[in-house]
Amino acid sequence: MTRQNVEAAEEALRGLFPATPLQLNEHLSARYGADIWLKREDLSPVRSYKIRGAFNFFRKRIEEGASGKTFVCASAGNHAQGFAFVCRHFGVPGVVFMPVTTPQQKIDKTRIFGGEFITIKLTGDFFDQCYKAARDHVEMIDGVMVPPFDHEDIIEGQSTVASEIMQQLPEGTVPDLVVLPVGGGGLAAGVSGYLKDTVASTGFFFVEPLGAPSLKRSIEAGEVVTLSKVDNFVDGAAVARIGDLNFAALKDFPSDQVMLMPENAICVTINEMLNVEGVVLEPAGALSLTAIATMDPEAIRGKTVVAIVSGGNFDFERLPDVKERAMRYAGLKKYFILRLPQRPGALRDFLNLLGPDDDIARFEYLKKTARNFGSVLIGIETKAPENFAALFANFEASGIGFEDITENEILANLII
Repeated sequence: MTRQNVEAAEEALRGLFPATPLQLNEHLSARYGADIWLKREDLSPVRSYKIRGAFNFFRKRIEEGASGKTFVCASAGNHAQGFAFVCRHFGVPGVVFMPVTTPQQKIDKTRIFGGEFITIKLTGDFFDQCYKAARDHVEMIDGVMVPPFDHEDIIEGQSTVASEIMQQLPEGTVPDLVVLPVGGGGLAAGVSGYLKDTVASTGFFFVEPLGAPSLKRSIEAGEVVTLSKVDNFVDGAAVARIGDLNFAALKDFPSDQVMLMPENAICVTINEMLNVEGVVLEPAGALSLTAIATMDPEAIRGKTVVAIVSGGNFDFERLPDVKERAMRYAGLKKYFILRLPQRPGALRDFLNLLGPDDDIARFEYLKKTARNFGSVLIGIETKAPENFAALFANFEASGIGFEDITENEILANLII
């Protein structure tokens, strides 16, 4: 990948859509005392950067004479939508393989972007099954498989993000820090590769979900590692194995420049950006901003920081879960198992222990005969985290036995 090739890819891309905005965010800049620039890939035609790599891949295959072939991909997310949009743009047939469990909203959006040029095939309960079906189909029809991230032309296409950034920053301005979300690694490899002679190597920070640390574990091991388990909440970056080409491009960065963000912390960012800025982010799109929130404020004060906002394909049916996770992470909501005495007035006595800002969000009481005490599942919301210290003191002074199960993942998944 050369700068000249990336700039040629960017020029070709202008026939598809204009450069996405690079915006100085006043809210975040004031908070951190820095210039926080957001590269808004959520404002691309498919609301993610994935269209860039797909376009570049198609462009080169068609130049090589593949316009008469069928293009194929396996994806339930942003790659499928970028693929479909590009199929329609070039007027070539495409087949999208998606797991049977794919939400209808994503199926419908992919169909809208691709129109008459794509066929959607639902197969398998899991992505691996879906991917195998796509590979088998490519071999059967002698088609062209379009990879989501591990290909030099995909990486080159994603690099156009960096080319645009350098044109959009004020003249003479160079980023001190560039914060990049990482899933399969195509965006991170492309942007860091393009900017390697402009930004100091210590100025790159790569951000993965805590439940899918494929880059960090691979750097620590010195070779590509396949994770045995992945948390799929951050679906746009929940990758078990980083791309081989992408790891080769990123392996020399120290592992401490790869930041892992808890899934619930990401929810805080999604919630804040929606409520304060009116910006809709998917979990992967919120990774870089969540990382900035965890950095030492003095380390970024006065700096020029560019954060890649990678996507905004958020399913609003997930919003209640996002708000729930955000409140738990912020310490504003907790769940308890209480032991209340089975006597008249016990519940009234318990309610008197709550503070003026405490609110019961959930209450389930199972009364068992021949027992002196009953078990209660209770969820409590409050306006400030420190209010729980006073509540705990009231519980203990009143002799109420309780267990905080907020961070107990097994119980939380089963009960909450």
